[in-house]
Amino acid sequence: MPEQRGAMTTRDDRSRPARSMATVLAVPDATRKGNQAYDLMRREIVACRLLPGTRFTEAEVMERFEIGKASCRIALQRLAQEGFVSSMPRHGYRVSPVTVKDVDEVFALRMELEPLAARGAAGRVNRAHLERLEQACRRKITVEMGNQIDFFLEANRGFHLAIAAAAGNGRLYRTLSGLLDEMTRLVALGFGVQGVRPNIENDHTAMIEHLVAGDADSAALVARRHVETFRDMTLEKVIASLRDTAVVAPVRTSRAEGGEP
Repeated sequence: MPEQRGAMTTRDDRSRPARSMATVLAVPDATRKGNQAYDLMRREIVACRLLPGTRFTEAEVMERFEIGKASCRIALQRLAQEGFVSSMPRHGYRVSPVTVKDVDEVFALRMELEPLAARGAAGRVNRAHLERLEQACRRKITVEMGNQIDFFLEANRGFHLAIAAAAGNGRLYRTLSGLLDEMTRLVALGFGVQGVRPNIENDHTAMIEHLVAGDADSAALVARRHVETFRDMTLEKVIASLRDTAVVAPVRTSRAEGGEP
């Protein structure tokens, strides 16, 4: 009997490495596919090709991206952690809505941080680099409007982050980078759904001149004015898109009505 128990132990030990190896090989593959699905879904959500409020199930995600349940849950867990989707028990998932409050908060922070970045970058920027990005912001390409918005947002993000990088404050750069990522979704919803391209007038050109000249006060003034103007345009387009798509009611209550300002 002792020998039999020893033999069973040996057989169990021999079988463990095979199971462990299979698990080790399966986990990275599921993680890789889950991360790929996350990247694709995140881009769809940020570009508003998946509109705020859209509902979907795990099965739909698995079919669309040709992935298994483990990979699907990895992707959805990451999206939920970053606030892009929310779980609805027994009803799947929903793409997180966009509200007027989101626009207010993102641009309120930009209005404080962009002038700060401009002050720090005055006299330290690469003129040629900023001018290339400015031209890219204005370039009109013969593709559908959604792709035009994508190209504009990429160039615009590069322009503002180049200024933040020149300011030499790493925390400021990272914070603005996150805000610009959030703004991407707001602009895509507002301008993309409405089928129009943002018009930034001559603010970028004026900022370049002041930054190259080392005029920190003027650069900061233009930076703030630029964000204020773009906020008003974005707010108008987002409200119109929310109404048109009936995704979420863009209602802002007043103090008199008993709500938050």
